Amino acid sequence: MRLPPNAVDDPRLRERRHVFGDRVDAGAALARLLERHRDRDAVVLAIPAGGAAVGRAVAAALGLPLDVAVVSKITLPWDTEAGYGAVAFDGTVRLNRPLIDRLGLRDDQIAEGLARTRARVEGRVRALRGDRPMPRLAGRPCLVVDDGLASGFTMRVAVAALRAAGATEIVVAVPTGHLDSVVQLAGEVAEVACSNVRSGLRFAVAEAYEQWRDVDDAELVDLLRAGD
Repeated sequence: MRLPPNAVDDPRLRERRHVFGDRVDAGAALARLLERHRDRDAVVLAIPAGGAAVGRAVAAALGLPLDVAVVSKITLPWDTEAGYGAVAFDGTVRLNRPLIDRLGLRDDQIAEGLARTRARVEGRVRALRGDRPMPRLAGRPCLVVDDGLASGFTMRVAVAALRAAGATEIVVAVPTGHLDSVVQLAGEVAEVACSNVRSGLRFAVAEAYEQWRDVDDAELVDLLRAGD
């Protein structure tokens, strides 16, 4: 397995499944790859919901402030786990046009999904940020954390939104990710840290974890408040 020079992983975890107990355990492992940021003026930005527990663990281990970058995928009408686009906290929208064409989604289905996702993002921003502005991003490392990287589409939308908000050094940090997505993102950001890199046709983020469950919004708020 060959990674770009600005991508770092744990070679002991390559191509393995069920390597983390839960998201907290995964965050602790990920923090070890990010140790060089400990004494820097960096900020951890968790993508909810799955990235909240990981981001909290990373921030706690490195003694860094924790904040949130709300991004949500636009899910298919018949599958709430699969997405064909994403909406970010600043209104940034990106659609996966090749997938939309392949699936034959109608314009009205796309419009409905986009409206639903925008409302979800706006609600989460109000619940998690309130009136607080984004932290200062320019001139400091911004560690964008999620619980995994499959296609990487949602993360790329997060990166675009953070760059538009002024971030100049973006580090993508995930416990597990597909090799192709790690390589692609490494070409777009300053650094990619991914403890467990896997390749192959079949990839599921959940397969890196022994314990995997959804995080509801009430728990999400508690997780992020605990990082204050």
